[in-house]
Amino acid sequence: MAKPIVAIVGRPNVGKSTLFNRLIGERRAIVEDVPGTTRDRVYGTTDWGGVEFTIVDTGGLQEDDEIGAETAAQIARHTRDQAHVAIGEADVVVFMVDARAGINAGDHEVAEILRRVDKPTILVANKAESAERRESAYEFYELGLGEPIPISSYHGSGTGDLLDRIVEALPAVEEEEEPQGPAIAIVGRPNVGKSRLLNALLGQERSIVSDIPGTTRDSLDTVLMWAGQPVTLIDTAGIRRRGRVDRGIEQYSVLRSMRAIDRADVVLLVIDATEGFTAQDLHIAGYIAEQKKGVVVVINKWDLIEKDSSTMEEYRDQAREALDFMPYAPLVFISAKLGQRVNQVVDTALGVVAERHKRVPTAALNKLIKEAVAAHPPPSKPGKWLKFYYATQADVSPPTFILFVNDPAQIHFSYRRYLENTLREAFGFTGSAIRLSFRGRDEGR
Repeated sequence: MAKPIVAIVGRPNVGKSTLFNRLIGERRAIVEDVPGTTRDRVYGTTDWGGVEFTIVDTGGLQEDDEIGAETAAQIARHTRDQAHVAIGEADVVVFMVDARAGINAGDHEVAEILRRVDKPTILVANKAESAERRESAYEFYELGLGEPIPISSYHGSGTGDLLDRIVEALPAVEEEEEPQGPAIAIVGRPNVGKSRLLNALLGQERSIVSDIPGTTRDSLDTVLMWAGQPVTLIDTAGIRRRGRVDRGIEQYSVLRSMRAIDRADVVLLVIDATEGFTAQDLHIAGYIAEQKKGVVVVINKWDLIEKDSSTMEEYRDQAREALDFMPYAPLVFISAKLGQRVNQVVDTALGVVAERHKRVPTAALNKLIKEAVAAHPPPSKPGKWLKFYYATQADVSPPTFILFVNDPAQIHFSYRRYLENTLREAFGFTGSAIRLSFRGRDEGR
């Protein structure tokens, strides 16, 4: 199910990143008392009252003349563009103003932008720590966006009321069409070749079953037969019937990719071979890993790379370094333009689907864990040894394993990684994330 999106916008230095960190429960956004620190969108997932949604932290919306140097002006334009994209993709917008500084012309400009996009907007007056500031916050009624909610994102006061309002404003969950066969999402930055890849896949001798409106904005889910089985393709650039594919510049964001990733079984992360792995690529890859989806990394435009006998292996090394958090992801080197190795993309994705549905016999699993612990005992607190009692596979897609121990709190991240690598060496799970859950022995009863 695609999660609704909430974007936090406002002028620079009003406290958007501090609120973002407060809502997601960690210091993921950089927080400094300098305008313009957050230049790219930052994404996180939170829930309130059992409703899960994605929070987007944006850079400040500001005019070019607020900064002098040409380079700074370019950064400001880029930041503003990012925020505009976030507003366009969001289901709800949180507009933050500064109760300490009071209303100014910049707030009016942002308010005008928000009135034009006609999105549910919640006005928040931050830095309202005192009773005097909470009262002065009501001057922001002047912006014409309803009653401002006074909060302190630093201290956390008022954030519960804000979350209540956000959940009330979120759209009702739409009924989704059940995908026919495995759902495969095509994601990546603009101009990496997603539409060319889609066209190459549909241009083969395949039978398109249907075009179904998807929940991903401006896209259609295309169902086609591949090797005798139905496959649903989710394209973040917007799938069109053959002959109607828009060849212009793709206008989309990581947000659109996130909606598609949420709905997919396997994600095709398309990378431009001529540009390598960018920060935006890693944003998308990180979300794929967090959501425990299957993944195939598609290195496109391979025909444009000057090659010798070691070029592909060198690129694999670069990929392993950049994507060190998902070493299980297979790489496919293609040219969508020339149709080179395009068939391997869906074949590899379907192989990942099979890996995600693999089940490990309980006896074999417990034997492996016992041997792994004996070969490399876990670090333990003095006088309290960490003991493993029993392991079982609880689910598939993603493969989910529950390990019963005497003290789950003692499991270190490095030991979790060791056990995951051991499982992969023994049973594969190529292209699929693995979920490991450690429980106390009494928790399973």
